[in-house]
Amino acid sequence: MSNLIIKSAKNLKGKIRLPGDKSISHRAVMLGALARGETVIRNYLASADCLATIDCFRKLGVAINVTGSELRVMGKGLQGLRQAKEALDVGNSGTTIRLISGILAGQSFTTKITGDASIQRRPMGRIAKPLRLMNASIAGVERDGEIYAPLQIFGGNLEPISYELPVASAQVKSAVLLAGLFAGGETSVIEKNQSRDHTERMLEHFGATIRITNHESRITGQKEFAGAEVDVPGDISSAAFFIVAGLILPRAVITLREVGVNPTRTGIIDVLHRMGADLTVENERIISGEPRADLVVRSSELRAVKIDGEIIPRLIDELPIIAVAATQAAGTTEIRGAKELRVKESDRIKTIASELRKLGAKIEELDDGLKITGPTKLTGAKIESYGDHRIAMSAAIAGLIAEGGTHVADTACIETSFPGFEDILASLNK
Repeated sequence: MSNLIIKSAKNLKGKIRLPGDKSISHRAVMLGALARGETVIRNYLASADCLATIDCFRKLGVAINVTGSELRVMGKGLQGLRQAKEALDVGNSGTTIRLISGILAGQSFTTKITGDASIQRRPMGRIAKPLRLMNASIAGVERDGEIYAPLQIFGGNLEPISYELPVASAQVKSAVLLAGLFAGGETSVIEKNQSRDHTERMLEHFGATIRITNHESRITGQKEFAGAEVDVPGDISSAAFFIVAGLILPRAVITLREVGVNPTRTGIIDVLHRMGADLTVENERIISGEPRADLVVRSSELRAVKIDGEIIPRLIDELPIIAVAATQAAGTTEIRGAKELRVKESDRIKTIASELRKLGAKIEELDDGLKITGPTKLTGAKIESYGDHRIAMSAAIAGLIAEGGTHVADTACIETSFPGFEDILASLNK
């Protein structure tokens, strides 16, 4: 078990390039495996979660060669995967287990898929329901009306469906669209509030037959597509920690290069602007179907806001670090409609509230969110990560403004999404 000791910082200055986007890295390997021919992926995120995706597809018979942050995936086509000799292990990756389940639903063989203790506590009924409607057979651990991993999936002979998501979820949407690649006819997914659209953009980039209108995505199945080149932008969810650090520390100036600014992911930028952030977006362009830009952040006087409604799916992963920003904002920030946080790697509503409270934050846990009053002087304390990478990194950023040292326990989990986090933080804190 590794730990991180954070001392209060006077300021942060510098220019940084972040590791590749986790969501895009997962999807590039998955579609590369299903394409015909070679796919080259640059700036692939070599985190534990993304390496688990590589391992799963290798077990399904796909050759994947890694040279630094560049991957070469030798695609097998839609019908080229082979039955794994052992269970697929996704580790701690919810994206892997939910998205690959859509692909496995289209195979004519049985696959067992599992993960660590955290994955085995996360609900899988949300993907099992639509995939079963498509004629896939999915079994798992049934408990309290829910299904959990390990899962056993037997697919093939899928039927297209039109499915309306009960809750905005890019993972569920993606599982259905990926299964739709194997169904005869057109499969559609409808969502009330748009979730991140990396799967749709990636399908389009690879040349799959997909149509997107308003809140509906339609995929035409059983049509092969060719390999492609994918350049992965920096992960905005990783950038969020350094953006907030730059805002709440005095005399800070940080430039973040080549960050993904997909509109379905930039809710944090919109909210921070509402809070009064001095945050500029520069040099925006589109590469491999995804927009990217350089972000420049400077120390700012923040004010409280209410965060709810349609913006929640656009910043669901960034809410823990937004809570840290809110401790330094004048007034009471209220986050509502974010109950999805309770079924992440930890119950993030409970864990971010309990750990920030240890530092002296005035934070109240709500059923579907948080209420934070600031600005509040923080004091160093011993913080638990609960094995959740976003809680660990949020606590580390809070520690930068806390008086005295902050001890964040069990930080190995940071490797699931952001290898090199500590080194980048040290490079700015000189």
